[in-house]
Amino acid sequence: MIEVVNPTTEEVIGTVHAGTPGEVDAAVTRAAAAFPTWAATSVDERAKTVRRIAEGLAARAGELAATMTAEMGTPITFATKVQVPNPVGITDGIAEALENGYFEDAEIGNSLVLREPVGVVGAITPWNFPLQQMVAKVVPALAAGNAVVLKPSELAPLTADLLAEVVAAAGVPHGVFSVVHGAGPVVGEALASHPMVDMVSFTGSTRAGRRVAALAAETVKRVALELGGKSANVVLDDADLGRAVKIGVANAFMNNGQACSAWTRLLVPADRHDEALEQAVAAASKYVPGDPAVPTTRIGPAVSAAQRDRVVGYVRRGVEEGATLALGGPEAPTERGFHVAPTVFGDVTADMTVAQEEIFGPVLSVLPYADEDDAVRIANATIYGLGGAVFSADADRALAVARRMRTGQVDINGAAFNTSAPFGGYRQSGNGREFGRFGLDEFTEVKSIQR
Repeated sequence: MIEVVNPTTEEVIGTVHAGTPGEVDAAVTRAAAAFPTWAATSVDERAKTVRRIAEGLAARAGELAATMTAEMGTPITFATKVQVPNPVGITDGIAEALENGYFEDAEIGNSLVLREPVGVVGAITPWNFPLQQMVAKVVPALAAGNAVVLKPSELAPLTADLLAEVVAAAGVPHGVFSVVHGAGPVVGEALASHPMVDMVSFTGSTRAGRRVAALAAETVKRVALELGGKSANVVLDDADLGRAVKIGVANAFMNNGQACSAWTRLLVPADRHDEALEQAVAAASKYVPGDPAVPTTRIGPAVSAAQRDRVVGYVRRGVEEGATLALGGPEAPTERGFHVAPTVFGDVTADMTVAQEEIFGPVLSVLPYADEDDAVRIANATIYGLGGAVFSADADRALAVARRMRTGQVDINGAAFNTSAPFGGYRQSGNGREFGRFGLDEFTEVKSIQR
């Protein structure tokens, strides 16, 4: 059995069965058998099923939010306002794409071009946005007519069981969707390497993503990867610095700093570095670690003791490499729970570890730049390319800088997240896109028929 530990209380709050390669094989076999019938279901009926999933998620919003807070420590207010509404929005967006003719055939000369499901999809999802990342894979895959076997994170498995109940209640036939809990090296690897799995979609660390891709390559599977990030928030010299820093800190610390697209690097004009650092410290000081089940708590614990220790190790590395520790540090801010002190570094250079590697905790690095070209150079100077931001009083100037950033998503002046716009990364942040019709693209094959 796998014990589920509440990272705030350090108490076991549940257990799930630890799956085996044999159970993966059984689930995949069921999926392969169920696939032809589900694939033949009309687009209209699949769209209605997706709508029912959205309704089911919305109806159980409170239970889903509370479960995520208990098993991975996300603040209940964030869970209520983001962790549940985003998946509902993603699901509605998929249904809308189907209803608006996504699967309509196209005519190109004497060719009929159509989209078909890939087949059996293996989905491997993370713990930080458990419901969102499961929904971003499972829903478009099912909507496209695929059968799905899901391996959720063993750190947040209870949310997956709730999703399975919602999917079943929506009328998805037996065998079309299955959940197999377990560790990545056991269940995840069995799924990625299974010869009857036609595609694997993975969200997690870049290191684990490389392993998934290598295993999938043996059977030439389609692979979609949403991996790590080290996103830059570029504050131009004409921007409202106070607003940019406040929004930037909130983004960097959202979900306890455990977000792959978080703006963990704050890039500011060199002559305003000290002012920006002071403002960042003032904003970050309002994030006091506490019980995430309390609505006023803005930041909760790391998901596990191992994750806490990993983040603390990076904080120590930042100090060792000469960054200015302006707030926080490696000391535990609470007696109980896997909390990390919200930390802000100043005088960070682009080659420092805290500016290069994904920390996945509440750690913000403030980097000075010389001019606009230097800011773009620093923003692009990592192996990642997932998210990013630009702040400027000139919308056209901000757009021009955003176009130069080698990253899959850029927000200008704190623009709202869009659950129908494509989400995914460049370079070692992965390949493929999620959400809306772009998410559907990942789970379909394109066929041309000449006549």
